[in-house]
Amino acid sequence: MTKELTTETICCPEFDPIHWDEKKFSWENKKFITDKVRTLFYMPLNFGKVMTRLSDTVTKANADMPDWLCLSDHTSKWNMALYLAVSKDIPGAANTTLSGRFFSKVYEGPFKDTGKWSKDFEGIAKSKGFQIKKLYMWYTTCPKCAKKYGKNYVVIIGQIG
Repeated sequence: MTKELTTETICCPEFDPIHWDEKKFSWENKKFITDKVRTLFYMPLNFGKVMTRLSDTVTKANADMPDWLCLSDHTSKWNMALYLAVSKDIPGAANTTLSGRFFSKVYEGPFKDTGKWSKDFEGIAKSKGFQIKKLYMWYTTCPKCAKKYGKNYVVIIGQIG
């Protein structure tokens, strides 16, 4: 471990890809709170501010964020919906649940590869006989923590039919 890692604040836990790479799983009423991020041609503009707001809301409610799981749903070039996993309903937040069957695949590299990863994911899912109903992206660490850890993992999670 370098001195830099022991003295700097790390805001994101280190991600272990083994638990999410090419995994099929089910959720039944998995709890999330939601918020929106402004984007410019899919590039987030206020992601950090929204994440801080969500995290503060969860902390004030004395709740947990399982796996620090935060799904991004790129709804258009101009906005993105965030789904932050929570351990219980959060008063005053936009609470929701997700249910269904899902398939996940881990990718590592620069965010500019997202389009390439999405095509790869769809091909893998199709080869396994899965029909994708909805795609979510999980950016597992902030850019500063990705730099500290030396890896920028992104998980694509597809709801499958």
